[in-house]
Amino acid sequence: MPKPTVSAVKPMDVLRSSIEKNVLVDVKGNRGYSGILEGYDIYMNLVIRNAGEMIGGENKGVYERILVRGDNVIFVSPSKGDER
Repeated sequence: MPKPTVSAVKPMDVLRSSIEKNVLVDVKGNRGYSGILEGYDIYMNLVIRNAGEMIGGENKGVYERILVRGDNVIFVSPSKGDER
């Protein structure tokens, strides 16, 4: 019996499909950002537009554009509202 074909989803594929969409980014230090992913690189450095900052679950403000250094990233989640 042939084995079913499994297609692996790669991290860069998820980031690529999230460009110009809302994402939630959790980083070290009990911080998080939500906004529109503008770009990324192979080190998972992220550029986020209209980034809302959350510290300890509390909203701290909104930034026009931020750069999140990749080695601080815990996870990146595409927003459910942007799924197609």
